[in-house]
Amino acid sequence: MVTVSTYQTMSEAAGKLAEGSMYMAGGTIVMRRVNFGDQSFHNIVRVQQPERGITVDAQGIKIGAGTTMAEILAHRDLDFLHPVARQIGGPAIRNMATIGGNLFARNPNGDMAAALLALNAQVVMADGHASPIETFLLDRGHARGLVASLIVPRVSHGAFKYVKISRVKPRGVAIMTISVLLGGSDPRVVFGNMGPTPLRAKPAERALAGGVNPSAIEAACAVCTQGLSPAEDALASAWYRTEVAPVHLRRLLTNGGLR
Repeated sequence: MVTVSTYQTMSEAAGKLAEGSMYMAGGTIVMRRVNFGDQSFHNIVRVQQPERGITVDAQGIKIGAGTTMAEILAHRDLDFLHPVARQIGGPAIRNMATIGGNLFARNPNGDMAAALLALNAQVVMADGHASPIETFLLDRGHARGLVASLIVPRVSHGAFKYVKISRVKPRGVAIMTISVLLGGSDPRVVFGNMGPTPLRAKPAERALAGGVNPSAIEAACAVCTQGLSPAEDALASAWYRTEVAPVHLRRLLTNGGLR
C-alpha cells in the first residue's frame, strides 16, 4: 500500500523524506511508477506550496522546481528552452511535468535535464545548498533533500542549440538528444540517452574550444562518443546510437538543429 503525506512547505517536506519515500511534484514520473506496481517506495510526499515561478535578474534566470513545461513555454526570457519544452509530451503532460521532476527522469526521458547540463545550470536545494547540475546528476541516485529551484545563466541569441532524435515525430521519446552551448571559451556538448545520466562529450568540447569552423566540427564529430556509454533498449541499440551520434551532431552544428 502507498500512503500520501502532504506538507505545507518544501523545507518541512524535506525533513520528512526517509527511506521508502518519494516526492511528487507534477506526478508524471511518480504516478507512472505507481501504476506499474513499483514497490521500491511506500510513501508519497507532497507539498502544498512548492517553489515555482520564474524570476530574472543580473545573476541569471531562477526557475522554481515546481515550474511546469507549459510555464516555461509561456515565458519569453526562456525562449532558448522552448524547443526543449515543446517536445516533451503533449499539452496535458506539459501542464503537469515540472522542471525539477525532469532532473530525476530515467532514460529515455529527461530531455530538459540534458539541456540544463549544457547550460551549466545550478541546482538549489530546499536547505539553500547549491551545486552545479553536473555534480547533482552524477549523484542524483543518492541525493538527499528536495530540489527547490534552478538557476540558468542568461544565453545570447543563437548560442544554445538543441535537437531531439526520435522515431515518432514530433514528441516521441528520444533515441538521443544533443544540447550544445557555443559562443564562449567554454563550449559544452551534452548527449542524452548516451549514458546512465546526461553526459558531456568533453573531447568534442575541446575540439570546439578554438571556435566553430568546418575543421573543428569534423574534429568534434570524430571524438564525440568517446567516454560515453550509449543506452541499449527497444528504441535503438548502443551500436546504432554510437553510429548516428556524429551525424546528428554535425547537422546540429552546421544547420542549427530542428525546432
